[in-house]
Amino acid sequence: MREIINVSVGQAGNQVGACFWQQICDEHGFDENGMYVGDHANQLERASVYFTEASAGKYVPRSVMVDLEPGTSDVIKASHLGNLFRPDNFVFSQSGAGNNWAKGHYTEGAELVDSVLDVVRRQAEDCDVMQGFQLIHSLGGGTGSGMGTLILSKLREEYPDRMLSTFSILPSPKVSDTVVEPYNATLSVHQLVENADEVFCIDNEALYNICHRTLKLKTPTYNDLNHLVSQVMSGITSCLRFPGQLNSDLRKLAVNLIPFPRLHFFMCGFAPLTARKELTYRSLSVGELSQQIFDPQNMMVAADPRQGRYLTASAIFRGKMSTKEVDDQMQKAQTKNANLFVDWIPNNIKSSVCNIPPKGLKMSATFIANSTAIQHTFIRIGNQFQSMFRRKAFLHWYTGEGMDEMEFTEAEANMNDLVNEYQQYEEATGDELEEESQYLDDYEEEYEEVLATNVFTEEVSMM
Repeated sequence: MREIINVSVGQAGNQVGACFWQQICDEHGFDENGMYVGDHANQLERASVYFTEASAGKYVPRSVMVDLEPGTSDVIKASHLGNLFRPDNFVFSQSGAGNNWAKGHYTEGAELVDSVLDVVRRQAEDCDVMQGFQLIHSLGGGTGSGMGTLILSKLREEYPDRMLSTFSILPSPKVSDTVVEPYNATLSVHQLVENADEVFCIDNEALYNICHRTLKLKTPTYNDLNHLVSQVMSGITSCLRFPGQLNSDLRKLAVNLIPFPRLHFFMCGFAPLTARKELTYRSLSVGELSQQIFDPQNMMVAADPRQGRYLTASAIFRGKMSTKEVDDQMQKAQTKNANLFVDWIPNNIKSSVCNIPPKGLKMSATFIANSTAIQHTFIRIGNQFQSMFRRKAFLHWYTGEGMDEMEFTEAEANMNDLVNEYQQYEEATGDELEEESQYLDDYEEEYEEVLATNVFTEEVSMM
């Protein structure tokens, strides 16, 4: 089976991870001890994507929980999911990263990373055909950003042909948890560009807005936010775990969504999102879901897709529905929002249909978009980074851990290059690209003529 290994790093990563495993257990019919209590054969058929079957019918999540302080691991162990996880899969130290990327990447994190890789190796050996890894972390703190990207680079070295997808919690525009967020985020993006295959971008402010505006929750908690993220995460791999009419997986997503290797930062959304009081007033149909997933207020990252253009998008539908209806609705959405799609990719949307809906819903849709609007998030982080770096503020905390100032300059330059690439493809038109390809064809013809002339001249001179 095409297995996925989950790696949760840092406090945010572990909290989102715990919520995700709750969601997956509900879908596959496992209780909090990993015992099967479901009522449908489909639940167990491909449970091996995320679970290993242990003795006495117990199913154990294929997950590694990493942190540089014991607090979060202790909370998970003491929670109702504590008995679900294998005790050896908690890897933590005592010191903490103190919101410092350099501590997570170079000093404290580097000491712990071998223990993490040993656990990952043990998990990988239990797999038949491993599809890849999913890493959950935040970019603002020290452990998730510094150690998360260190683990990512080590996994890329050790498993170069496997998919590496990350669910990365980016700094929010207005709400900031830590002062040095711009440094940590910029250094992390620098690593994500090079080492990750797919980056699903999420930020807390966008999630808070969904909870306030759409779900009408007066005081949303982190648990509510994490639940939204876990719904997207389970939607992305639903076709791997359950039978469907049009299948999708991590590799198919990458092939269809990434036109150029560096542009692999995705915006995500989920539908239906409706306040409980309004549930009775809305019908759940493919048309309604299609409308909602293209709504900018549904995006889980604070970037407005109307300020850029979609390079590509993927819609993963779950539930009993006609594939023809899905295709019609996707065609309608693309026609209606034609100005939001680049015109040099003829069919921008990949659709998938999984027969089994999430628990408690008749049907749902998960939306993944590769939009040039994500550049505004990087521009915002870059501006904040520049303001602080110009004054060399807080830099001593990083150089004290053995970092060089050049690393900051390189990271900033790499992020600026990424923004320029998004800008370039947003402004490109089909005509420009045709002219470019025509120029290349002409150049090749001229080059071949020159080669032929040279060969002829050589033959004549030899005679």
